[in-house]
Amino acid sequence: MSHSEDFLKLAAAARARIREIQPADLREKPEALLLDVREREEFEQGHLEGATHLSRGVLEMRIHEVAPEKDTPIVVYCAGGNRGALAADTLQQLGYTNVMSICGGLKAFDAE
Repeated sequence: MSHSEDFLKLAAAARARIREIQPADLREKPEALLLDVREREEFEQGHLEGATHLSRGVLEMRIHEVAPEKDTPIVVYCAGGNRGALAADTLQQLGYTNVMSICGGLKAFDAE
């Protein structure tokens, strides 16, 4: 999928405000809520074991259903890392204090 320059700039700006973890570091976060923010069809084609699906389109409206406590450890991911970075940034803006995004998303995780 080709991303616009504006989208990539927005994701890069979000990335500067969030914590990213490498896919290998995910093993050190067993207590974290693993949040897949891709679209439903992407999630159904495959996802990380134990992941909860909550697409970016409804993230702000429904995050309280899966993470009512603002200090819940949350690891967000998407396919390539951009939507995950935007989602992590959004969660921080909503007051979540322990949010990380997988650098490179699911593609990076699968590459390991």
